[in-house]
Amino acid sequence: MVLGWDIGEIGIGLGIDIISYGLIILRVWICFLILLARIGIKNRKFNYEMFLFIVVVLLLFLILTFSRVRIIIFYVFFERRLIPTLILIIGWGYQPERIQAGIYLLFYTLFASLPLLIGLINILRTQKRLNLFLMEGFEVIRIFLYFRLIGAFLVKIPIFLVHLWLPKAHVEAPVSGSIILAGVLLKLGGYGLLRVIKLIIYFGVKYNLYWVGIRLIGGCLIRFICLRQVDIKSLIAYSSVAHMGIVLGGLMTLRRWGMRRSYLIIIGHGLCSSGLFCISNIYYERTGSRSIIINKGIINLMPRMALWWFLLCSSNIAAPPSLNLIAELGLINRIMGWNSDCILMLIFLSFFRACYSFYLYSYVQHGKTYSGVYSCCSGKLNEYLLLFLHWFPLNLIILNVDSIFLWLCLVSLN
Repeated sequence: MVLGWDIGEIGIGLGIDIISYGLIILRVWICFLILLARIGIKNRKFNYEMFLFIVVVLLLFLILTFSRVRIIIFYVFFERRLIPTLILIIGWGYQPERIQAGIYLLFYTLFASLPLLIGLINILRTQKRLNLFLMEGFEVIRIFLYFRLIGAFLVKIPIFLVHLWLPKAHVEAPVSGSIILAGVLLKLGGYGLLRVIKLIIYFGVKYNLYWVGIRLIGGCLIRFICLRQVDIKSLIAYSSVAHMGIVLGGLMTLRRWGMRRSYLIIIGHGLCSSGLFCISNIYYERTGSRSIIINKGIINLMPRMALWWFLLCSSNIAAPPSLNLIAELGLINRIMGWNSDCILMLIFLSFFRACYSFYLYSYVQHGKTYSGVYSCCSGKLNEYLLLFLHWFPLNLIILNVDSIFLWLCLVSLN
């Protein structure tokens, strides 16, 4: 039984705790939704067997990533999952630019991950161990080692200034690739920081203020970028960058409350952002375009789909009863308790996130339908089921919110 944040060993080199347990369940759920979202591949007989194989291999790598207790083996599977993701983007992407997007994804992440490997090797030389069971009491006391340990995870989140690979990969990827990126790969950065946060407290007390500052300023700038997007997938991709920034803010406070609420944001964003990419792909299959202008007034052609747009956009702005509401209220409280000077930036972040979410919903749904769209069939049963399976778990947890608060209050970090 998984209790607290303690790691329960389940095999040779394998172990899970509450962090791994929740993320493994999320990954299995997301991979199931990927298969449901790509029924079109099966209907067109477009290498469907290969697609299934790639998804299963990716799921296996992710499960092994989240259940490894030796950090060096965690790093191996942490990077190995890039290969099936790259194949999905290049093999089933929509535009010729998908090759460039794959190169962006590969080199951005590998460039930041090599220093992490060097840092882990340095720790292994000095400590003679890299097992999470045996790392208690060890702290990094060299500044370069500190940056090596967190650099790769900051790019995976991604933090502002190193985020350019994410919108490019999202826009050119198929819907399965977008679901994997939003629901799986972005969470690896937060998961890695949760694992190494105990090792970097010495320098974290001194320098984490700068990371939170970059997150707050970058979050405002990213929200302004969202307001000028004309591509639906690009807007959702930039909103993911803005959304994951608050995870970094909660982690860098080095407080238990912030870490737990960041974990809840990771779970909630994996479902909400993935659902938005699915519904944007449904429109793309009807109109042949991701442009907001061409998809304008689509409520006249697909009125029942407008409800799911509203539900997912409201969850994206942390409206009740979504899990994001519980998590973000706690994170805002934690960041303000850590430094009250952040209150003004937090107000701007919340306001502009609502602005671009309303902009996306209202501009796509309302207005005069583009004259080039002559006919459009309504949503199919499997599409409504796909959206329901994204939204329902995201809002079901509110029914058991008392148990969540009890867990947050009683579970202690080692």
